[in-house]
Amino acid sequence: MAIKSDGWIRRMAKEHGMIEPFADRQVRDGVISYGVSSYGYDMRVADEFRIFHSALFPVVDPKEFDDRSFLEYRGEACIIPPNSFALARSVEYFRIPRSILTICVGKSTYARCGLIVNVTPFEPEWEGFVTLEISNTTPLPAKVYANEGISQVLFFESDEMCEVSYADKKGKYQGQTGVTTAKL
Repeated sequence: MAIKSDGWIRRMAKEHGMIEPFADRQVRDGVISYGVSSYGYDMRVADEFRIFHSALFPVVDPKEFDDRSFLEYRGEACIIPPNSFALARSVEYFRIPRSILTICVGKSTYARCGLIVNVTPFEPEWEGFVTLEISNTTPLPAKVYANEGISQVLFFESDEMCEVSYADKKGKYQGQTGVTTAKL
């Protein structure tokens, strides 16, 4: 398995619509950076957020998750309560080729402020907007800026094609368009 470079990312975005919209260079003037980097792509967080609150339910249960556990919010910045989290979505829509797997890691600017960004791998032939989980590990409210960088996507190409892709198994998060909560 080999990590893919900026040239490969540019080519795949242009020829196959792998990332839309696509920033073909690193944008950083006055914003948390986003766009293509040496060996990855820094995706942005959209202005759609679902902020977790625990007023209605004493337990978070992934098998019986209730969407009423979130407050819907749309804006230029989102304040995440202390020791809590928010779900958001990427600005970019991804189409992952069959021979590719991605890993996402949070941007260091947010990590240095106590914010952890969790994104599961994009499996071969998965496509959609990315649902991001942003955890505020601090005892203070934390601010996240919409339409700016949030996480770096690293692309890995296998030496051989997978036998069963995410599309083949009709994955439950295929083609998601908004902030998507847990499904069983």
